[in-house]
Amino acid sequence: MSVLVVLEQSGGVYHRMSWEAVVAAKELGLPVEIATIGPAGDAAAKDVAKVHVIEHPDLAAYSADGYTAALEQLVRALNPEYVIFPHTYQVRDFAPKLATRLGKVFISDVVKLTPTVAVRQLFQGKLNADYALPASGPRFLSIQAGAYRGDALAAGSPQVVPFSATVTGIRVTAEAPFRESSRAVDLTAADIIVSVGRGIKEQENIAIVEELAVALGGELAASRPICDNGWLPMERQVGSSGQTVAPKVYIAVGISGAIQHQVGMKGSKTIVAINKDPDAPIFEVADYGIAGDLFDVVPALTEAVKKLKG
Repeated sequence: MSVLVVLEQSGGVYHRMSWEAVVAAKELGLPVEIATIGPAGDAAAKDVAKVHVIEHPDLAAYSADGYTAALEQLVRALNPEYVIFPHTYQVRDFAPKLATRLGKVFISDVVKLTPTVAVRQLFQGKLNADYALPASGPRFLSIQAGAYRGDALAAGSPQVVPFSATVTGIRVTAEAPFRESSRAVDLTAADIIVSVGRGIKEQENIAIVEELAVALGGELAASRPICDNGWLPMERQVGSSGQTVAPKVYIAVGISGAIQHQVGMKGSKTIVAINKDPDAPIFEVADYGIAGDLFDVVPALTEAVKKLKG
């Protein structure tokens, strides 16, 4: 019995969420194997049992038909207990089709996984729903971004196994991948992020939080309402419709912590929350929390940082 994790890569670089899916798979207590379409690359240096490498000229460009055909053959050959994916747009395109080919259901966007239960969030994260997994495998699931820490995956020397797949019946021709316009700010490269939410009340008050970000040597970010109001540019938005970040320190100021925002920052190594509502959802994911008025807390914190830095 084993768990098969299907990774996603682009241009030879694996999506960060791929490693999060592997960490989730390891919690099932079974040997973990990886499947990759394209060269093994970094996957050959991770702590897993095997890396199955699928390479075929017709798979050089993504297509739902091609990926489904190749992975169906691999899953039938290995017959794993679980098949786990990162919850990406690409996975959402082909994974339900793959599961249906094998007469199975596909449970998407899982935030917690045990051998018998998958947990998904409903109503913007206000409720957790337990889904009983099928009695027999393979069980198909995808893991929500940020639900697990990808950097927790240790190094290793797995066996790399080529897999020859027959690929036919591709009905679409892939266009060039979508490229976003370049950003003036790349929050994903920041070690420290100070993020502001609607608790700031007025646009001119953002300067209070920005001063803290400058004192810490970090970047200023925001939740969606701030960017929707035009108070900060959209490139500074963190969340499901903004950037997904994983800095060393993430400070959430006046952010309630709806699931759409948590998706973009749950992978941060240390999360600090400042909110006057002690029941705000942000405190559920925070490592440190201050239940207080940000207009009192943030200036005091800024002064303390400046004194420490001399």
